[in-house]
Amino acid sequence: MRDLHAAAWWAGLTAFVWYAFGAVPLHISVSEQLGLTTAQTSSWIFIVWFSSAVSSIAISLYFRQPIPITWTIPGLVYLGTLVDRFSFAELVGANLVAGVLLLALGLLGIGGRIMRWLPLPIIMGMFAGSILEYIVRMVRATVEDVAVAGTVVGCYLVGRLIASPRVPPVGLAVVGGGIAVAAFASGGTTTLEWTLPALAVPEMMFSASAIVAVSLPMVVLAMGLGNIQGLGFLLAQGYKVPVNAISTVVGVNSIVNALLGGHAATVARTGVAILASADAGPAAGRYWAAVIAAALTIVMALAATPLASLLNVLPQTYVYALAGVAIISSLQDALEKSFGGNMRFGALIALVVAATPFSVLGITSAFWAILAGVAASGFAERKQLVDFWTGKSKTV
Repeated sequence: MRDLHAAAWWAGLTAFVWYAFGAVPLHISVSEQLGLTTAQTSSWIFIVWFSSAVSSIAISLYFRQPIPITWTIPGLVYLGTLVDRFSFAELVGANLVAGVLLLALGLLGIGGRIMRWLPLPIIMGMFAGSILEYIVRMVRATVEDVAVAGTVVGCYLVGRLIASPRVPPVGLAVVGGGIAVAAFASGGTTTLEWTLPALAVPEMMFSASAIVAVSLPMVVLAMGLGNIQGLGFLLAQGYKVPVNAISTVVGVNSIVNALLGGHAATVARTGVAILASADAGPAAGRYWAAVIAAALTIVMALAATPLASLLNVLPQTYVYALAGVAIISSLQDALEKSFGGNMRFGALIALVVAATPFSVLGITSAFWAILAGVAASGFAERKQLVDFWTGKSKTV
């Protein structure tokens, strides 16, 4: 407990707020889009949050690194686009296959090989482009709601000005913004329904078309995007990341999720950006931020039903502003590592592509940003890229 600092508490709380009010509404929306029953939705929400939280606590404490495991948001969005093509039973079966594939990749050590072949500047360029949207949302929210979002940003800047580890900037933002919400925001009254989540084992169907259309993209979205982005940021922070062990845990998590109707797990890129940033305190104690966030998430999983009724209490501008200030230091760090050494052109191309919202074959721009960045370095920085692959030089 000696390496537990106040900054870690605030980072953990901030990550939890983002999980609850940034991801859960999307989850509920997709569940409604798929036409699921209350029991199916409750089971889905419970298992993906509970299993991920337990895994996060165990692996973060064991390796003493901030390793937040959640579920793939792009994968969830992708599932929502398949409502007219496959039944829920087929989607569940495809998710189970995806989990088995993720576990196999982790056990075979392929996750570690992928990380060794990808230059860090390009990974960080892609990461910077991917999280840039959160900063844009913060600015937009501040313009739209100066009273609440402006207070969040202002309190964060005051914390940076004070520059004391006893006064975490993100902590000031959480408290100051919360006071502003109470003072200025208008919210309706909500009746809470205090019931435990249902556990429903869904029907499963396995079809070749669903496996091709769902399982393979889900693997790419979970490992090729979430793991690479999140683990790449941890590597950039100087952690000796156990890539294969984490990939294996993600695979096990994904299988457990599918058995109760859930979808693939992944390393949370937004969670890593908050929990492993400089604002989370000294590097040696940042794993506590992940543990705190995961512990709060367990409570959220158990209280899925009343949580859903509280989603309209906090204004969206508060959530966006808080996520933005929590990620600023991570964006700064990513930009420094992208353009502070070799392969800067490849990093720039990766950033631009990742920051552009598009998808090809159901796969979002972050994946294509990696390919584009490597290709760009291959054309314009060939020697630097070859030296990295042959181990003759470091990327930064």
